[in-house]
Amino acid sequence: MTEEISQVLEDAKKRTNRNRVWRNLGVLVGVTLIVLVVGRYFRTDHTAITYTTDAVTRGDLTVTITATGSLRPVNQVEVGTEVSGTIESVNADFNDRITAGQILAELDTDQLEAGFRQSSAALALAEARVVEAQATLTETSNRLRRVQDLIAKKLSSQEELDRATAAAARAEAGLAVAQAEVAQAQARQDSDRRALEKAIIRSPIDGIVLERRVEPGQTVAAALQTPVLFRLAEDLGHMELHIDVDEADVGLVAIGQPAVFSVDAYPDRTFPAKIEEVRFAPEVVAGVVTYKTILAVDNESLLLRPGMTATAEITVTRLQDVVLVPNTALRFKPPAATEEEESSGGGGGLVGMFLRPPTSTTKPVTRPDADGGSQVWLLEDSRPKAVTVQTGPTDGIVTQIIDGDLAPGTPVVVDAVRTGSQ
Repeated sequence: MTEEISQVLEDAKKRTNRNRVWRNLGVLVGVTLIVLVVGRYFRTDHTAITYTTDAVTRGDLTVTITATGSLRPVNQVEVGTEVSGTIESVNADFNDRITAGQILAELDTDQLEAGFRQSSAALALAEARVVEAQATLTETSNRLRRVQDLIAKKLSSQEELDRATAAAARAEAGLAVAQAEVAQAQARQDSDRRALEKAIIRSPIDGIVLERRVEPGQTVAAALQTPVLFRLAEDLGHMELHIDVDEADVGLVAIGQPAVFSVDAYPDRTFPAKIEEVRFAPEVVAGVVTYKTILAVDNESLLLRPGMTATAEITVTRLQDVVLVPNTALRFKPPAATEEEESSGGGGGLVGMFLRPPTSTTKPVTRPDADGGSQVWLLEDSRPKAVTVQTGPTDGIVTQIIDGDLAPGTPVVVDAVRTGSQ
């Protein structure tokens, strides 16, 4: 009897524990559902999207491209020496203005003058040999005629005639050799005279001395290559700006286009220029392809100097009184539609109802009907509506609208920001 009572009490205790577990589990499920409902309530209808707009305008559009380069003289000449020797005097210095034919420097000419005198003496000797050979030819020619007369009278032998003929031929050849030696000696003398003249280094152009690389007493050797002594610029009043135009922009530049440029020496000033040449030969540096473009520069004030680094802006397009839209409007993309978010949420039933994303107050966007072209977005009943437009040139800030239903003053969407509780 006692055992039966104990068994009944133990079974009652187990049932009580099971009931407590189920009751606790029911409470946990209820609390979870309450949390989900409250969270859904606070997330529902409390988020919105605020759109920022900017107006379409009408005005002028100037499109430019930027490139860097350096200033150079229109005509630059490096003056050297073709003869070796010691610099005896230097007659020009940095920044000196010079004229064509002006003496820049002189070499010691003692050895060159000795060489010229020697070649002159050789020429005189060769000319004397010509006179001697001419006399010999006259003598042998006269002898040949006398022998021929004697042969005609049968008073001389054939052998004598042969000797006279050979002597006359040798004399004629000797005269030709002597005359060739005169020409050779004359050429040597001309070379020595030219070398003597080149010992005086003269300017080939009117201009200014940019650089002097020689000092009096310095020895120069022209055996392997001509040493450069001076660097001259013909006219610094007119210069050239050599810039490197990127391959993506070279199709926009053309001869005659205006440009302005600046240099570090005058940061608050710009200088005018004009394109006068666009070269076809590419230049590749570190895998970047550029094309050398030459701009004509007026430098009458002589503020600009050769070698200055310049940044140029070339005006490639200039439009007046056109419709313009901000580039931010062309880049704008609206947020995804609410219906798309709901379709990607949880499934049906009770769990799906609580796990689906909450409904937003934002209305769905209107997608464009037309294909092709660019898109800008207008606000219609507080929701974005796409408009297809055809665009033209751009300066990086605004773009020309060639075709599209956009009037000046029309607000276009440029940005969207979510606001409210999350």
